[in-house]
Amino acid sequence: MRPLTSEDPRAVGEYRTLVRLGAGGMGVVYLARSPGGALAAVKVIRAEHAADPGFRARFRREAEAAGRITGPWVVPVTGTDPEAREPWLATAFVPGPSLGEAVEEHGPLPVATVRALGSRLAEALAAVHEAGLLHRDVKPGNVLLALDGPRLIDFGIARHAGATALTATGAVIGTPGFLAPEQASAGPLGPGCDIFSLGCVLVYAATGRRPFGTGTPAGLLFRTVHEEPDLSGVPDPLLPLVAACLAKDPADRPSAREVADRLAGGGARWEVPGLSTVVAERSAAALALPDPEPPTLVQEPGPPRPSRRRVLMAGAAGAVLLAGGGTAAWVAGRRGSTPAATPRALPTYRIGLHADLSGPGKALGLAHERGIRLAVDAHNARTDKAFALALRTEDDGGDTDRAPGVADRFIADPGTLAVIGPTADVVAKAVVSRYERARLAQVVVSGRSTTADWAGTTSLCVLRPFDASLHLGLTHYLVNAAPDGRIVVVEDLADPQGSWAIANGLRDLSIKGAAPTVHTVEADARGFAPVAHAAVAAGAGSVVYAGSSPGRAARLATDLAAAGFTGTGLSTGPVLAPAFLRDAGKAAEGWVFAEAYTDPAALPAAKAFTAGHRERFGEAPATWSAEAYDAVGLIARAAGSTSAVDAARDGLAASIFRSDYRGITRRLSFYGHHMAQFRTGIFLYRVKKGRAGFLGLYSSV
Repeated sequence: MRPLTSEDPRAVGEYRTLVRLGAGGMGVVYLARSPGGALAAVKVIRAEHAADPGFRARFRREAEAAGRITGPWVVPVTGTDPEAREPWLATAFVPGPSLGEAVEEHGPLPVATVRALGSRLAEALAAVHEAGLLHRDVKPGNVLLALDGPRLIDFGIARHAGATALTATGAVIGTPGFLAPEQASAGPLGPGCDIFSLGCVLVYAATGRRPFGTGTPAGLLFRTVHEEPDLSGVPDPLLPLVAACLAKDPADRPSAREVADRLAGGGARWEVPGLSTVVAERSAAALALPDPEPPTLVQEPGPPRPSRRRVLMAGAAGAVLLAGGGTAAWVAGRRGSTPAATPRALPTYRIGLHADLSGPGKALGLAHERGIRLAVDAHNARTDKAFALALRTEDDGGDTDRAPGVADRFIADPGTLAVIGPTADVVAKAVVSRYERARLAQVVVSGRSTTADWAGTTSLCVLRPFDASLHLGLTHYLVNAAPDGRIVVVEDLADPQGSWAIANGLRDLSIKGAAPTVHTVEADARGFAPVAHAAVAAGAGSVVYAGSSPGRAARLATDLAAAGFTGTGLSTGPVLAPAFLRDAGKAAEGWVFAEAYTDPAALPAAKAFTAGHRERFGEAPATWSAEAYDAVGLIARAAGSTSAVDAARDGLAASIFRSDYRGITRRLSFYGHHMAQFRTGIFLYRVKKGRAGFLGLYSSV
């Protein structure tokens, strides 16, 4: 629970808000009190999402669907207004922890408790399915633990079975690691998808581990579709039923009623270690909350050197607001106040750069450092700033064994406000977990993926779309700008996970009345001549290389040229590298790439940055330098708008996730935790005369 900020409503419909229970990119959840005094959890959707008619229609359906579901193991809806400027939905308040919290704190549950958990969740799903609905996001975080049993919550993605999703074609709705293969492949859904998710939840409850491991969303989706679950450690009495729930074919899974019946016997008993203590503490804290008072301004007495907490408290009350395309700031004084006669010393907060500055990736690390230095200087040049910034760099040399030590040094420095990096391609779990335990915001600018468990982090802020999402830029291009002719996708098994993410995103897409043809090439294939000739024979107008190797993509380009292909080649991510341009030569001409970085020289908003970079460093900014500049602006904005209770650095990540920041490269806003929205972060390039030319944001091409 966190106190209300000055921007939070004091009433939502007939409910009086008391505290915040949580916040994300979609909206805020409040603990509120009804006119009769009952406690409720009220979810309020942000206005920018409600402005989308499709989203509002989906929320209206959610409210209607959730209100129709009854049963002892679902949380009842107590009020809703889908037509409000910011739509909201209220449910009964459950003071218990989530299943994820309980397992993380106390470890796997006893077998008897898992049986009771599964039986009662299956009863809840039976009620959902009998109402003609699907939940589609059954996971530990959506299971709350009460003294008498679990409660299934969050029908934010529930819909009528068989209804058309109000989402982009091919979008995956749900949580990777707990969704069914048919969800991972964006296929048709039925009640079986919830049963598969329930099986994943039971494995987690019984073992403390996910059946398909941890890591990037793309990796989890790949393993869900193509690999068998890891059921080691699942107690023998549960194993046959759990294995049945996790069958790849939905037709082979039991129904919710069958799961409930099979688990209800055998000594099912609801005993969760430590639950009664947690429920008692949370209940007492909730019941003791007074009605909120009207918001008041926080007034600083003006000490010679204000603490970081007091400076950021001023930001929450409207005294500090960072805005604009860089790190511009303005300070609004209290009504009737006059400027201080003597300037006060400002606190200085450090931005940490965790980078490879001496190893194989030192060029990328240097690009980050230069962008950050320019941003820090721009911020400090302001005469109306509320605090100063400084840069501290730590070099891990691109060595995964050194990286945790770098994280530990930043964590030990109380003056470090946030850390940008690491700059490695893969952000290691060992690094993320350290920053997470310290609640130090970690802002990733260029990392292509992570091995960290998304569900276990609240301080990891990723500003770029990972490589597995870049195919969305190609999809838009193929629909709107591709030449006539068939579309051929070459799935290169030299990188099975990366190639599958791209190919699967395009496989079922209907473009110009036909689905793309997918050709699989084995990892040990030395060339692509057979696929190239097949593409030409089929009249292909576009060929997509689904893979990550610049060298192998160059071989495909040369084999296509030799076969007489005159259409457009396309690919994503790391393929657009000097090795591809060099090895493909003239065959690279006209290839189109979807990337997560911009060319600041081509952006009007980055004109001053580009000129400043040339003046300071004697050359044009390198790739990712402008994005690092924007990362500093985002951090400064979040620091200036952090509420008083969140003022310490452990609240900065939550403030970042609430931000809507216009930088020099793009607009940065977040889906919820972790990742900035991809729709402003995927850009297209076309090779011309041996160089990659910037085309712009994918949706504008």
